[in-house]
Amino acid sequence: MKNSLTILFFILFSGYISAQNTIEVGKKAPEITMTKADGTSFSLSALKGKLVLIDFWATWCAPCVEEQPQLKTMYDTYSGQVKKNQFEIVGVSLDKNKESWQKAIDRFQINWIQISDLKFWKSPVAKLYEVDELPFNVIIDGQGTIIAKNLHGQELEDFIKKNLTQN
Repeated sequence: MKNSLTILFFILFSGYISAQNTIEVGKKAPEITMTKADGTSFSLSALKGKLVLIDFWATWCAPCVEEQPQLKTMYDTYSGQVKKNQFEIVGVSLDKNKESWQKAIDRFQINWIQISDLKFWKSPVAKLYEVDELPFNVIIDGQGTIIAKNLHGQELEDFIKKNLTQN
């Protein structure tokens, strides 16, 4: 009987936790306030009105590193929309070593916003965005509503292109 109650509690509690998810398409993206690689403060709400790709990554994550050239190409392709305040990428690093993070930014010539609290998996933003694996991303519209999550490769490129040409 005791085991049955424990299992029932676990099932009910698991359902409660999943019902509490905040990172779902159609919901507002939680605010992010962190330090940029240059040491200045950044808040996600400053990008209101733009299509924003929030890219969670780390220099120690091989698939994340492999994805950076694709993101660089996409950012350069849509540089006109970036200049018109229609599109932005925000890289959220889960690194814990600032020197490694900065070297990767330089090596990949990353020219979009890069932020981190250098707290690795203990980052409150990673918890807030329910990041449990990397790479992970969320795309928000100009009102801060999540319109997609965890898209990669051609699927990500097609989604960004479609949403930028609709504007």
